[in-house]
Amino acid sequence: MLRQALDALYRMAAALAAASLLGIFLIMITQVVLRELSIQFPGADDISAYLCVATTFFALAHTFRRGELIRVGLLINTLAPGPRRVAELLALSLAAIGCAYALYWTIDDVLFSYEIEDRAQGALPVLLWVPKLSMPIGIALLLIAVADELFTVLRGGKPNYAIEAEARMAQGDYSS
Repeated sequence: MLRQALDALYRMAAALAAASLLGIFLIMITQVVLRELSIQFPGADDISAYLCVATTFFALAHTFRRGELIRVGLLINTLAPGPRRVAELLALSLAAIGCAYALYWTIDDVLFSYEIEDRAQGALPVLLWVPKLSMPIGIALLLIAVADELFTVLRGGKPNYAIEAEARMAQGDYSS
């Protein structure tokens, strides 16, 4: 049941990333149409930038689980199963520490923006803590995904990102 809940969480985050990307597309199309009508779309660039950040951070956990984040496997892939497990544990532990560190500072940044009521300087005076929320949320989801894989490897299992990458290679898909 926990596995299903976590997978649903990762899919939900990917759906938010896709919705953000769609938002960027719609804003750009709207800008093109309005430009032809000699009408300005104030704040379009700002909104697109906020959505770009949201797209990136919301996609992290799902992309990681699917084995599509950049991962240097040259060394790990050549190791025997025992040393490979140790290397995976070390890499996942370091990734979890890095995610926790980034999570701490992005939360700190959001809270600081909230406290000082920081507003965007562009055409739309948006309270910046609102679009900044996508960063700690996305990093928190990535931290959960990394911890999920770490526990899988600790229990003696193979990480999902490795299974997914191997399945793509077995099908002849070397795109990632």
